[in-house]
Amino acid sequence: QAITFAGIQSVRNKGTQLGHIDLCIIDECHAIAPTQTGGYRKLIADLTETNPNLRVIGLTASPYRLGHGMIHEGDDVIFNALIEPVGIEELVTRGYLCTLRSKHTQLTYSTDGVRKAAGDYVASALEAVVNTADNNERVVNETIARASDRRSWLVFCAGVNHAHQIADLLAQKGIKAACVTGDTPMQERDDIIRRFKCGEIQALTNVNVLTTGFDHPNIDCIVFLRPTMSPGLYYQMAGRGLRIADGKKDCLVLDF
Repeated sequence: QAITFAGIQSVRNKGTQLGHIDLCIIDECHAIAPTQTGGYRKLIADLTETNPNLRVIGLTASPYRLGHGMIHEGDDVIFNALIEPVGIEELVTRGYLCTLRSKHTQLTYSTDGVRKAAGDYVASALEAVVNTADNNERVVNETIARASDRRSWLVFCAGVNHAHQIADLLAQKGIKAACVTGDTPMQERDDIIRRFKCGEIQALTNVNVLTTGFDHPNIDCIVFLRPTMSPGLYYQMAGRGLRIADGKKDCLVLDF
């Protein structure tokens, strides 16, 4: 076979079995570790052992990593240049992406004193601060008021309990809402996402599930209920609303 398509989980330990590979193209390449660790690095090392002239091309909308910087800068990086850099503004102007429009929210989460590790907030500490009855009531009421003309809302939450509580509160207030997390069984998750994409569900809350690679062009409202210090994560979350779709003029961003 001339071309092999695979996920990294499938081939990370099978580089020697793939034989002679001339070109390795990696999507979402910001996931490659900046040091000699991880599945991508092992695969590339094994492929290079078979073919020292291996070429590696990476594709990503966010060419940087938290705690490292640009993925082509540093002593031990895989990539040595950005071949075709392009920005959001240019892509919007050229009609490839839709415009994001933000509204300053009345409530703004306070992260003062929240513990940090590896350059971002500790998940449990963040959820403890964000996920309160008062906060949840206020953000849900404000989201409903500001997004009343929006048909497809994607909500990023700070933890599993937070995501479930926000979805339940939305449903109590008449919004067709559902929740997906890493604990949601795959078949149930697929069904919820299917219903979200066909419009049966208006608001979908999630925790670190529907970020990188999730594609639903009709999303016209992104709600940030998960503070982060990671530009890459923020960029990926906001990017879920950048897809163009028939009848979609822009995407509302509510960042609490």
